Amino acid sequence: MNQSPTLIEQGISRQHLKTASYANVLTLAYQSLGVIYGDLSTSPLYVYKTTFSGKLSLHEDDEEIFGVFSFIFWTFTLIALFKYVFIVLSADDNGEGGTFALYSLLCRYAKLSVLPNHQETDEKLSTYATGSPGETKQSTAVKSFLEKHPKSQKCLLIFVLLGTCMAIGDSVLTPTISVLSAVSGVKLKIPELHENYVVIISCIILVAIFSVQRYGTHRVAFIFAPISTAWLLSISSIGVYNTIKWNPHIVSALSPVYMYKFLRSTGLEGWVSLGGVVLSITGVETMFADLGHFSSLSIKVAFSFFVYPCLILAYMGEAAFLSKHHEDIQRSFYKAIPEPVFWPVFIIATFAAVIGSQAVISATFSIISQCCALDCFPRVKIIHTSSKIHGQIYIPEVNWMLMCLCLAVTVGLRDTNMIGHAYGLAVTSVMLVTTCLMTLVMTIVWKQRIITVLAFLLCFGSIELLYFSSCVYKIPEGGWIPILLSLTFMAVMYIWNYGTTKKHEFDVENKVSIDRIIALGPSIGMVRVPGIGLVYTNLVTGVPAVFGHFVTNLPAFHRILVFVCVKSVQVPYVGEEERFVISRVGPKEYGMFRSVVRYGYRDVPREMYDFESRLVSAIVEFVETEPGGEEGSELRRRKEEILEIMEAKEAGVAYILGQSYAKAKQSSSVVKKLAVNVVFAFMSTNCRGTDVVLNVPHTSLLEVGMVYYV
Repeated sequence: MNQSPTLIEQGISRQHLKTASYANVLTLAYQSLGVIYGDLSTSPLYVYKTTFSGKLSLHEDDEEIFGVFSFIFWTFTLIALFKYVFIVLSADDNGEGGTFALYSLLCRYAKLSVLPNHQETDEKLSTYATGSPGETKQSTAVKSFLEKHPKSQKCLLIFVLLGTCMAIGDSVLTPTISVLSAVSGVKLKIPELHENYVVIISCIILVAIFSVQRYGTHRVAFIFAPISTAWLLSISSIGVYNTIKWNPHIVSALSPVYMYKFLRSTGLEGWVSLGGVVLSITGVETMFADLGHFSSLSIKVAFSFFVYPCLILAYMGEAAFLSKHHEDIQRSFYKAIPEPVFWPVFIIATFAAVIGSQAVISATFSIISQCCALDCFPRVKIIHTSSKIHGQIYIPEVNWMLMCLCLAVTVGLRDTNMIGHAYGLAVTSVMLVTTCLMTLVMTIVWKQRIITVLAFLLCFGSIELLYFSSCVYKIPEGGWIPILLSLTFMAVMYIWNYGTTKKHEFDVENKVSIDRIIALGPSIGMVRVPGIGLVYTNLVTGVPAVFGHFVTNLPAFHRILVFVCVKSVQVPYVGEEERFVISRVGPKEYGMFRSVVRYGYRDVPREMYDFESRLVSAIVEFVETEPGGEEGSELRRRKEEILEIMEAKEAGVAYILGQSYAKAKQSSSVVKKLAVNVVFAFMSTNCRGTDVVLNVPHTSLLEVGMVYYV
């Protein structure tokens, strides 16, 4: 094939471009080691310890050890490799992954969005594409059912929030179990060290981890990948050494026959112990959740050719060591480390635990930010820690809340086995949610045949249900922790979503006609004053009741009036050129406009500091390109209107915000009154105000209070 003229001029051959592309993939794959795999790679610290923490006993024939390793290998292969790497990573939403990405795809393809203010113009966004219009019988039937039953849409949202809350629970348990497991290794060299000191050291490290979050990870992220690489190379090398030295026959446990033998010989206790085995794949969800920061190919390359073989070798070596040292089952990881390299590995393990914790904490910040965008979490302060790297954010309230919960679990439980039981339930719950959502995506979005969808659901769903049932059995032994955390977060999210939804319904039902307000002008002495008035509203059509309330009490408003609606759209990102949708309200002589400002669930409004100029520029552009006559008089009128807008901006900009207060009706139940009058009111009072979120200057702020009943 001939090279293009452009390539020839630049002296770049296709082979060079291929090389550059390969180099880019390998670079991203290397960088992903320090961001994505921190949690997954520290699992060997506690997997065997937790698995054999119950009544499962070891026999001389080592059938239990061989069986557990066989389960680890096949779980790792089927769930991590086949499900996530080969299938789930392909279900991206414009390059974004995670639970919200799957939900976003479903909402767009099946029109299931529970976000208010959806407009047809939103479907014209470049990131809103829904692929080919072709449908199958299965996709049509499922879409029809979901669209005809609003309750099913609400149930789907609650299901997504359940997975989200369990993922937040992971961010409490991951730092706790990783740091505590890493630090406990020091007791091998200092046996007289009391357990309290291990807990204190772990707490100090946890406090340090959360204290540096406000500085952002970009300043130290350059050391993450080297540490993770050194850690994986260390444990895999030790694994090879232990396999050769202690029991090369452990390789035979790669056969799935040993899983059957294990369950047959151990029965109930073997099934219960699977709650520890599932900890070997903690962190696989992170591969999908952090897809937006890397490419799908780079994640697949890193896992398939480096992370996967390293971890399998590490687990194999530890199993070989255990087969000859049954008495060391509760400290097998550090016992299996050769004496000359113990301290270097211990230090690397501690740093690896910190990195694993950092990745989960950062992911939680992103999750909370997305929940805020979907009106499922109270508004919180979101700080960008990097001006160059999009998505690196810090949320102070969430950070300190997570720190307190981590310290409480560390001090309260002290036992990595109990923490492991809690961790296992959280992990399996998130994986089950992903499997169910993937089933819907395969049906509605990918339009796969029913036999393919059922094969996916039965194959992976049955494996995860097996592990989930084992973890449920351990609820009294620590499994209650993620349930309690999830229910708490679910209550907060549902009550906040309910309150904000009811507020929007109130605004829709009570919006007023602008013609009526203008008609009242002469009778109540309404005048137009110089400047621009920005009236913030939740509505994309009509005039909000708060504005009618405002002009009734203060019969004057600005010469240029703009109704501003800042809303979220069911896409990850909205490009700057598609951010504003401008339209007129009433006849041209009214000087009234409507501006709909759109953000995706991954966007964080951080350009509000220049909002006035951006908004005025968008309005001026709208006036210049507005359909109409091209005769001289029309062009002259447009120039006059643009000049009037610019003069109004120079005169000053005022922000008019509605301050709404929700109250439950007298006829409401006690539960509803408690939820609305107490919980929702408390969250509304203490969350970030709209004026703070929008960076509104207090000298230009007017607030109008209203009460709405739900």
